[in-house]
Amino acid sequence: MDTPAIKLTGLKKRYGTGDAAVDALKGVDMTIWPGEVVGLVGPSGSGKSTLLKCLGAVIEPTAGHMELAGEVIYDGVWKISDLRALRRDRIGFVFQAPYLIPFLDVTDNVALLPMLAGRDNAAARKRALDLLTALDVRHRAGAQVSQLSGGEQQRVAIARSLANHAPVILADEPTAPLDSERALAVVRILNDMAQQYNTAIIVVTHDEKIIPTFKRIYHIRDGKTHEEAGEGRPI
Repeated sequence: MDTPAIKLTGLKKRYGTGDAAVDALKGVDMTIWPGEVVGLVGPSGSGKSTLLKCLGAVIEPTAGHMELAGEVIYDGVWKISDLRALRRDRIGFVFQAPYLIPFLDVTDNVALLPMLAGRDNAAARKRALDLLTALDVRHRAGAQVSQLSGGEQQRVAIARSLANHAPVILADEPTAPLDSERALAVVRILNDMAQQYNTAIIVVTHDEKIIPTFKRIYHIRDGKTHEEAGEGRPI
């Protein structure tokens, strides 16, 4: 626990130049530890999506400092030469929609990223089956995506995000389309996975059903973050 999974210092992002410039992030400070699930909340246009894209190395910040599991990945410029490999191997993504590949079965959907990273196919499939077991969807391992319920698809998407042992998972509105029972089930799964695999998870959400479950929350307003203790309500 001495090394944060994510550490941001003074992170900024400006779009455009001159009079048309917009400062989406104005100096974000954030520390997330391995094994914890943290909420990121804020109104539309506050900078949540920009922050998530910077964290995911999808867009380049304008200034600041960013560390991932103790390694500096950005300090005024990118310090990692292969951002595609960084996203593939060290950052997991969970979205509002599962975005599973329809012509692959469940196991291959989860095993694909480790295979692309060069892992042996048998080892990648074993990792996939272990995760599907942990997420209680092992019985669907050979099923096609079209045969899964919405909740099962989201569980498979969570398994996929963990397939490469990523130290960080970025979850963007993962419960938005779900009713209260299923939304809380997803949050319970994320918490279990964070603890089991010592993974740091950031959940971007507007979902009032799940906000009381977070022990720590970052509010983002006008391009800056403000940390507060959450309720940490049992799930």
